[in-house]
Amino acid sequence: MGRLAPLSEEPTNEEDEGNNNNSKKRLHSWRKWNWIKNHFCLVLNKKSNLKILLSVLGCPLFPLPVHPLLPFNEVSSSAQYIIQHFRAATGCRKLEGTVKNVFTTGKVTMDVVDELGSNGGGVNLEKGCFVMWQMVPDKWQIELVLSGQKVVAGSNGAIAWRHTPWLGVHAAKGGVRPLRRALQANPLAVSAVFSAAQYMGEKQISGIDCFVLKLSADQKDLAERSDNTAEMIKHAIFGYFSQRSGLLVHLEDSYLTRIQAPGSHPTYWETTMSTKIEDYRIVDGVMIAHAGSSTALITRFGDNLKAGPATTRLEESWTIDDVAFNVAGLSLDCFIPPQELLRDSSSSSSEDDLDWRSSPLHR
Repeated sequence: MGRLAPLSEEPTNEEDEGNNNNSKKRLHSWRKWNWIKNHFCLVLNKKSNLKILLSVLGCPLFPLPVHPLLPFNEVSSSAQYIIQHFRAATGCRKLEGTVKNVFTTGKVTMDVVDELGSNGGGVNLEKGCFVMWQMVPDKWQIELVLSGQKVVAGSNGAIAWRHTPWLGVHAAKGGVRPLRRALQANPLAVSAVFSAAQYMGEKQISGIDCFVLKLSADQKDLAERSDNTAEMIKHAIFGYFSQRSGLLVHLEDSYLTRIQAPGSHPTYWETTMSTKIEDYRIVDGVMIAHAGSSTALITRFGDNLKAGPATTRLEESWTIDDVAFNVAGLSLDCFIPPQELLRDSSSSSSEDDLDWRSSPLHR
């Protein structure tokens, strides 16, 4: 594959280009399916590698909202021990209640492997950087630039949104959830989200003996993130905590979506993302992971696929350059959603329903 050309700053729904003046007259259900179909084809289009990387790896969300820390008598003794061990190992326990915000910068390198078993050899590596702000407990924003294209996402505690060059501003369906990338470098966020986790036993991963904790989206959350075209069937995440050090060393989550156009057979999309977390260093007395790597497998299957299941692998390596707590000047105004999103939310017939929540690539 040759080097990707710069992407257009406009949405690229190819069947709708040139027909923008007529699009509002089309049936809403047809528009929704047409959008989903075209954006799913990104996985099969080599020229769309940059969009796939930004959509899947750029700023995915955690399966569950952040819940208040549960009393220890409401958490299993094993899970309680693991989280207590993690808090002690990272030193984040002494900062709980004192940290108001967190600022993080870092770099990323991403690549697409078109078919499982093949290897791009690093020829088409896309390099970029990001800056991330978090305000306790549920406000966050990230700007990530990859090979000249920028994705911005955020949450004001009531709504999560994202802006891409090809889709514009769009909202996430369902409850407000944390940014998955934040968990890779924020032990306070890890402690908060895994406080209600289920203990799953022990497992060795990357040669490290680990305790395993699991969190799953419940049926109410899944229903809120589904519609009559795309049904979210499951979304679960596993945290692997080193038995020796107590640190989080691996994250693995997967979600399964059922897509069905009117009058056709359903197609299933399963995305599994696995992240290795390492290079812990002390920042203001707290152990923070400064490097890692992620692999995402996107598998498409169903009775209507004559060639059988198709799998695409995405790879990312990341490093953290700077982490700072309680940055002066960071206020609630920094997390206000874009005006376009506020305007669109008041229009029931706009394209705002056709967002990253409708596609396995964008959840």
